[in-house]
Amino acid sequence: MMPNFSYIRPESLQEAITHLGSADARLHAGGTDLLPCLRDQVFDAKKVVSINGINDLRSIQETEDGSLRIGALTTITEVAENPLIRERYAALAQAAAEVASPQLRHQGTIGGNLCQKPRCWYYRGEFHCLRKGGKICYAKGGENQFHCIFGGKGCYIVHPSDTAPPLAAFAAKINIVGPKGKRTVEAAVFHVEPSKDVTRETVLEPAEIVTEILLPRPLQGLRSSYRKVRARQAWDFALAGVALVLQFQGNKVTKGRVVLCGAAPVPWRSYEVEKVVIGSALDDATISRAAAAAVKNAKPLEKNDYKIPLFQGMLEEELQKIKNG
Repeated sequence: MMPNFSYIRPESLQEAITHLGSADARLHAGGTDLLPCLRDQVFDAKKVVSINGINDLRSIQETEDGSLRIGALTTITEVAENPLIRERYAALAQAAAEVASPQLRHQGTIGGNLCQKPRCWYYRGEFHCLRKGGKICYAKGGENQFHCIFGGKGCYIVHPSDTAPPLAAFAAKINIVGPKGKRTVEAAVFHVEPSKDVTRETVLEPAEIVTEILLPRPLQGLRSSYRKVRARQAWDFALAGVALVLQFQGNKVTKGRVVLCGAAPVPWRSYEVEKVVIGSALDDATISRAAAAAVKNAKPLEKNDYKIPLFQGMLEEELQKIKNG
């Protein structure tokens, strides 16, 4: 049952920040995650502050230096279909196209996709788990077939966002405003590992709002891709996935980032894969070593060790594809 709450639609960021300073206030953008959380009593809200009337947060613009600015209220569909993103940041366009269903992509925003709550059925259910302030992670000894194989110290969720891994792989930055003013954080450190604070998903402080995402101009020879393996073609979250952003000189990888999804409580950068591929040509032997390196430090739970060969096979296929341009 949906709780009773007041609904505020401010016309400026400053007004929104002021309202978010109230006790039990929640930010509303697309609402595709907020409203289900309220309905399922994951958390409460006495005030819902909608920023949908702040049109400055809706746009995709190229800047003078060739980088790209994406407003936080830009819909997932707009990100997936934008010609400039498809041409320069293919992995991001591919990831956006894999989010949920067409209806949710039309409604959901890229800011909301970055800030969504975990999909763990214990967190979403009637369990006072560790992330809700309890004393136990029920997934550790329970139904954990969809949970993490990396970084699960205390809490074993997997991060649900499709757009977060490619943004981290592209070295994007996120602009934030709040009561203390403006600040910028790297997308790679925007999400909080449970070992640092099990009750938080992001670095956002109370009443702070994501306003835009900044993508650097891609370097010459850059290739990127996003791969998502899931149980169903639509509506499902990743069982395993990867964002690849690799710079080539000839057939050799000179720089790059590899970020896994469906693997950890945060988008998980695989330095192990990067060490194998950077400085090497993507021949069959290198690709095989990279796929093995990706899972060498994995710690699967009782019911999700199937993710080990799944990640290996997926990475081999995706590295072969990106090798061929």
